Amino acid sequence: MANEELEDLQDLIDGRILFLDKPLFWTSFDLVKKVKAIIEKKIRQKYNIRQRVKVGHAGTLDPLADGLMVLGTGRKTKILESIQADEKEYITTLEFGKTTPSFDLETMFDHEYSFTYVPKEELKHVLNKFTGNINQIPPRYSAKSVGGRRAYKAARTGENLELNPSKIRIEKMEILHHQWPIVTIRVICSKGTYIRALARDLGDELETGAHLIGLTRTRIGNYHLEDAFSLEKFEQKIASL
Repeated sequence: MANEELEDLQDLIDGRILFLDKPLFWTSFDLVKKVKAIIEKKIRQKYNIRQRVKVGHAGTLDPLADGLMVLGTGRKTKILESIQADEKEYITTLEFGKTTPSFDLETMFDHEYSFTYVPKEELKHVLNKFTGNINQIPPRYSAKSVGGRRAYKAARTGENLELNPSKIRIEKMEILHHQWPIVTIRVICSKGTYIRALARDLGDELETGAHLIGLTRTRIGNYHLEDAFSLEKFEQKIASL
């Protein structure tokens, strides 16, 4: 059921799947918390009662990423795990020639490379090396748990936890824009893929270094970003119920 078909507050309370466009700089939890607050506020206004509504999400996005998040309310939170397992699509922009410890702009540059121009055809050849089933080491700045500790918490205190590689699948990579050293790529991949780690690996393969300067999730399974509410539109929709 699409967002636009949301016409009943009780339906939302009982259980709905929602498509939201996560704002840049927000955590996934920030978005879930805000959606929950909007729904519960409307319940108080309409029914004059305080009622807690369960809200969850499928697939976390980093604060420096925006795009599609699938949320579930009520009983629909039970199917979020299966949605999370679906194929993902991202549009990502990389800058080659510089690295950061987090592989994106969360942290400061730690190395700058001297390198020559890499033409589009050579880059395509390198992308092909990372297409298919591969082992990928998650970023140190990630929510991966090692011995009960989150990797990013250890990284921020200077501790270097050893992260084991995960088996993932890159279904397809397509160069959308090539203006070296800035490149925009469409990536179709499996659950558990870190696009930041992909940037690291591409930079290592080319011996240029690389980091993300933009990341948008455009699809989870059959759910598309163009069907998603902005937070403002969602709030307006709930207010009208």
